[in-house]
Amino acid sequence: MALSLAKAPDLARRRVERTLDETGLLCVTLLEGLRRTWDLRQWWGEFIEQCWFLARVTSVPVMLIAVPLGATISLQVGDIARQLGAQSGTGALLVAAMIQQVAPLAAALLVSGVGGSAITSDMGARNIRDELAAMEVMGINPIHRLVTPRLWAASTVSVLLCSVVILAGVLGGYYFNVIQQGVSSGAFFDGATTLLQFSDLVITLFKAWIFGFIAAAVACYMGMNCDYGPVGVGRAVNRAVVVTSIVVFAANYVITMIYQVLFPPRF
Repeated sequence: MALSLAKAPDLARRRVERTLDETGLLCVTLLEGLRRTWDLRQWWGEFIEQCWFLARVTSVPVMLIAVPLGATISLQVGDIARQLGAQSGTGALLVAAMIQQVAPLAAALLVSGVGGSAITSDMGARNIRDELAAMEVMGINPIHRLVTPRLWAASTVSVLLCSVVILAGVLGGYYFNVIQQGVSSGAFFDGATTLLQFSDLVITLFKAWIFGFIAAAVACYMGMNCDYGPVGVGRAVNRAVVVTSIVVFAANYVITMIYQVLFPPRF
């Protein structure tokens, strides 16, 4: 027992060092993937293919999530607003919540959970078949050839999905708040113009763009450094989803805090 307690600090130190090493390698993978962005001829075809794949596998799930999510927010906020006598403000709160927080997070988590899992599996399969090593032997940088198009594809699709989440969520909230609860259409949309600024939409799309880069970078890194065998690929997929969720929520907090300092909310 005493021996186990004596080894605990060393074990914790090694875990911290390993985490810092992996964080550094992840940042290197991201930056190296962005370094050859200008060479469009090398990755344009793969970029189009990845955009189509990510849009195809995430478009339906994102709408299935956004509509009931917007309806749930509308019902909960509408019930509280009705008790306070401010039911007409439900639409403004719903639209503000969807645009400022819900949409970029939902888009990022879907890109990570659906598209990122596929990216990790693909890169992991290439790794255990030694395709990445073969590309290096032929003088081809696998990060430039494989990671770069996936970074830009995930960021592009994440921005598009963010717009879909906003539209679907607002439509879901409109149905339950206007049709079901009897609020007028004008009151539903009128308050949103007083709470929101154009910069809110810009920062939302910017967050979705950044979150797409994060999701693709983590997925590619985990796949390219997975253990050999099907079990290693499965563990890499699980780690990629978990790590992406943690990093995305942390980045969302930092970006939101900086934005609210620079552009205080309007009431």
